Amino acid sequence: MSEAIDKLSSQQCGNLSADVRALEHEDVIRLSKDLDPPWSLDTEERSISHSYTFKNYYQTMAFVNVIAQIAHQQDHHPDLAVSYNRCTVTYTTHSVGGLSIKDFICAAKINVAQNL
Repeated sequence: MSEAIDKLSSQQCGNLSADVRALEHEDVIRLSKDLDPPWSLDTEERSISHSYTFKNYYQTMAFVNVIAQIAHQQDHHPDLAVSYNRCTVTYTTHSVGGLSIKDFICAAKINVAQNL
């Protein structure tokens, strides 16, 4: 695991104050580069997503449960698209109208969990 993803995944999502805005382009690009495996950035830089592939439905659902636990612990919930052997995870922070540090913290935690 890289130092950058280790640092990101060890952080905790806190409550965002009312004056917090979506991350600036430079921050989004920098944080995107820290995610390994990389996540896709939408064209408007409002969300990040990644698709994970598994051998079977059981492994897919086990992974979904890991995501649910991370979401519960961090109080930050992704959109999930689940099929037999694939789960696509999408993060955005609705309260800021785009991406926040919370999206990247949770993405890093999922990447780490998937590699365990």
